[in-house]
Amino acid sequence: MDATGGTAPARQLTAIVVDDDADLLGALRFSLELDGLRVITHRTADTVRAAALPLTDACLVLDYKLPSANGLELLDSLRAAGITLPAILVTSHANVEVRRRTREADAVLIEKPLLGETLVTAIRAAIARRQS
Repeated sequence: MDATGGTAPARQLTAIVVDDDADLLGALRFSLELDGLRVITHRTADTVRAAALPLTDACLVLDYKLPSANGLELLDSLRAAGITLPAILVTSHANVEVRRRTREADAVLIEKPLLGETLVTAIRAAIARRQS
């Protein structure tokens, strides 16, 4: 309950999705919004770096293969800039090195194809872990 005796509105969680594939980006936006998330999309690492990102109640969802930097390089640059949001790396080719680097970056790895509720569940879990 809030100070007026009513129920405080639930905070809306945000997914910041970065993928250069416009069709996939649109599909992810549609799916995640249906699940109640606010979705911010970017097609390049450069636009993410230049954006004013939310600092709480949000999760980065980064495609590994981006045109100017891979998802882990983007995550490294965001961390260096003080962005500590939880992150999920999405890839269809998770070799041993990508898996190791993802763990070291304290990110979650999800392999394509994205099936069912896998992504939205991972986003909610990552944000909840960061809040606790």
